[in-house]
Amino acid sequence: MIKSLSLLISFFFLITLSSFAKTSHENQLDDLFKKLKNTSDYSEAKKIEFKIWELWSKHPSEQTLTDLLSKGSKYMSQNQLTSAHNVFSKAIELDPGWAEAWNKRATVLYFMGSYELSQNDIDMVLKLEKRHFGALAGQGLVQSALNNYQKAIESYSEIEKIYPAMQTPKIMIPKLKNLIKKESI
Repeated sequence: MIKSLSLLISFFFLITLSSFAKTSHENQLDDLFKKLKNTSDYSEAKKIEFKIWELWSKHPSEQTLTDLLSKGSKYMSQNQLTSAHNVFSKAIELDPGWAEAWNKRATVLYFMGSYELSQNDIDMVLKLEKRHFGALAGQGLVQSALNNYQKAIESYSEIEKIYPAMQTPKIMIPKLKNLIKKESI
């Protein structure tokens, strides 16, 4: 009886701790996104962006998943795309609610030329974290590769609402509008 009660208390403590970690993680992201939206200073925005990426890249409660993401990222940087894909898929399998695992796999799929599959993963990222400017930028690249220039513009325009100081939309939107213009001639 005492052993069962002890196990139950331990289980409740772990669930509460995990929930607290996720809430703290989400609160930190919310604060950073408010700052990101309200700064026009590029240097300051880059510092905030770095902190957001740090939070996204750390699983809120499981170090094992953070380690998997790091391992997959190392494979990706070494152009071992199949290995990276497998590792990110494992992370997704272990926690399908972790947006960054989906984002990393979407990136690998883009590099592999699997644009539709990449877009499917990007859709999951944005379902889990609608403010994911990295996924939105990736979506812009995917849609550009698929010659869906208007959809790419919409992705970059969405980034501007979240991260006004980001330079990529300022570069890509005019280029994409020019491509649309050339196609209509």
